Amino acid sequence: MDLKIRDVGHAYGPLTVLDGIGFEVPAGRIVCIVGPSGCGKSTLLRMIGGLERPDSGEILQVGAPPAASLNPLTFIFQDFALLPWRSVEGNIRLVLEDHRLGAAETERIVAGVLARTNLTEFRKAWPRQLSGGMRQRVAIARALAVSPAVMLMDEPLSALDAQTRELLMADLVALWERERFSAVYVTHNLAEAVRLGHRVIVLSRRPGRIREIVDIDMPLGERTGRMAELEAHQSRLWALIRDEAEAAEKELVGG
Repeated sequence: MDLKIRDVGHAYGPLTVLDGIGFEVPAGRIVCIVGPSGCGKSTLLRMIGGLERPDSGEILQVGAPPAASLNPLTFIFQDFALLPWRSVEGNIRLVLEDHRLGAAETERIVAGVLARTNLTEFRKAWPRQLSGGMRQRVAIARALAVSPAVMLMDEPLSALDAQTRELLMADLVALWERERFSAVYVTHNLAEAVRLGHRVIVLSRRPGRIREIVDIDMPLGERTGRMAELEAHQSRLWALIRDEAEAAEKELVGG
């Protein structure tokens, strides 16, 4: 299933936050969205996921989701959004409870995503017993349990320390190489964008408009061995947003 975002605009009262946004998310690709603070990245992600409606334009799902998909779109949040009174497997089972699956099918799905995210030995653990990186891995496993056509990832690694972030990026790359999932990935971190994104959408300062779409034609699994090329892409992205990022930071501090 592809996503097509066509001429999307949105405002909160007199404040226009997005204007004329248009791009595509091809099946099996990760599209990253970057831009200055306050440019509407998370608002755009919420509209793609149906949590908000655009004031203009349209967001289309083109083609059929995977045959086993229970939810075409699913979110992975910055704060993990785990229920502390449920174990690891309990948090994963939560998203399956409204789908009228049998006990055997539910167990097959839970065991499968635990194995795919290297969490099998932690299935009975409580969120409070896990590190931040492990909790985010549970959130990813929970998203995978519904076999989404597209994962919507809102700053999923920003709450983690640099070392854990590197480990989770490697996990996401390994997972993508096995499963070729699709994702829209919002981030402030340009290193994440060039490490994970097949395409990077660069938004301007509010109102968010597309400044440039940067395609990174480099296999995900080879990127850590081609750091000079990654750094060149990162420098290009920073050149596109630097001045507006500085202006947005001053605006936020002043506010």
